[in-house]
Amino acid sequence: MLAALGAMCIGMSKAGLSGTSTLNVVLMAQIFGAKQSVGVILPMLIAADFMGFIINRKGGSWRRIVPMVPPAIAGVVVGWLLLGKFDNSMARIVIGWIIIVLLVFNYVLNKRRQDFLALTEHRVFTWSMGFLAGVVTMLANAAGPVMTVYLLAQHLEKKEYLGVFSRFFLFINLFKVPFSTDLGIINGRSLMTNVTLMPCVVVGVVIGWWILKRLPQKVFENVLFWLTAFAAVWLIRG
Repeated sequence: MLAALGAMCIGMSKAGLSGTSTLNVVLMAQIFGAKQSVGVILPMLIAADFMGFIINRKGGSWRRIVPMVPPAIAGVVVGWLLLGKFDNSMARIVIGWIIIVLLVFNYVLNKRRQDFLALTEHRVFTWSMGFLAGVVTMLANAAGPVMTVYLLAQHLEKKEYLGVFSRFFLFINLFKVPFSTDLGIINGRSLMTNVTLMPCVVVGVVIGWWILKRLPQKVFENVLFWLTAFAAVWLIRG
């Protein structure tokens, strides 16, 4: 039952409710173990990425993700090196606190937009967010909140936001496959689990898409913020 709920969260996150991606990480880690859950989740994320891209293909562009790609690739490589050595329970705590810090930054940014405008448009901000997203997604498939903070800081329209979000994760999750295979966390057993849970991912995409079509821009951003905050606290508490 929890695995099915986790799979639905994957679909909902790829439809645009990105905070649910971290809820999925927690659920799957409880069921399969933190490290093995990373491999179980990834193929389902990729399937949902393709669905999310098809749904949101009219928004955003591939050009918008280009600045994030080089640092994200570097982050994935660092995450791959750490995953075999890092304690998984500690990883959840560290990631949770990183997310909370980013949310606080985004809150301050919204309050003092003009003061921080130069920072968010600086290459260092983009590279920092890209690198952090790469590390976190390789360690725990939990980079949704990182990307959410980055994109919310840009104040994109909902359609544009969803298009950029889906393109970025379609690319980066495909890039992660050989690294996860090398670590042995994608294997025959994990792929059979994927086949069993895939219908739940599809249901989650449909539910998430239905919800988002009925939310105005301001409510949409608030829902993303609080879902992400709740998921980060849940990560820390384990």
